Amino acid sequence: MLNQIVLVGRLTGEPRRSEDNRKAVITLAVPRSYKNADGEYETDFIPCILWNGIAENAMEYCRQGDLVGVKGRLQNEGQHINVVAEKLTFLSSRPSNNERDDD
Repeated sequence: MLNQIVLVGRLTGEPRRSEDNRKAVITLAVPRSYKNADGEYETDFIPCILWNGIAENAMEYCRQGDLVGVKGRLQNEGQHINVVAEKLTFLSSRPSNNERDDD
């Protein structure tokens, strides 16, 4: 049996720490690969739970708009299904104002 999920998307906001400081939560905007009946691509917004070192790295290096990959598993908690990250890969980041090339 296998419980594995791989997502690639952009962060919809800054990573958020839990009240107990043991985990962080990010939300990924993941566009679907097909168009709907109106000819538009829809986007899914998927919350991901990060623990320990992964949470620390996300809090330090991730910003809204960054493109990241998440490898993890699905976890059923009552009526909610969460993605629990086992690996976070930084794919790209949005340039800040001082990093943009204005040529």
